[in-house]
Amino acid sequence: MNQSRRAILLALGNLVKKRRTELGISQEELGFRANLDRTYISRIERGMRNPSLTALVSLARGLSLTVSTLLNGLEVEVDEIE
Repeated sequence: MNQSRRAILLALGNLVKKRRTELGISQEELGFRANLDRTYISRIERGMRNPSLTALVSLARGLSLTVSTLLNGLEVEVDEIE
């Protein structure tokens, strides 16, 4: 995996985890809300999975966000990682 792709996935994971912890919910609860497996949520948060568009929509809904709101600040997060 090239460095910038890895940074993007790590940044996305950071944004997901930040919102999840703001909501005070577990990975298991987010998985339930988003209809995604808890282990999949964990891998996204650790930057180990590249979620599909449909998974991003489900994830955003599970976090009570739109996809655009979830991804807001992604570039800033990437820059901080790189």
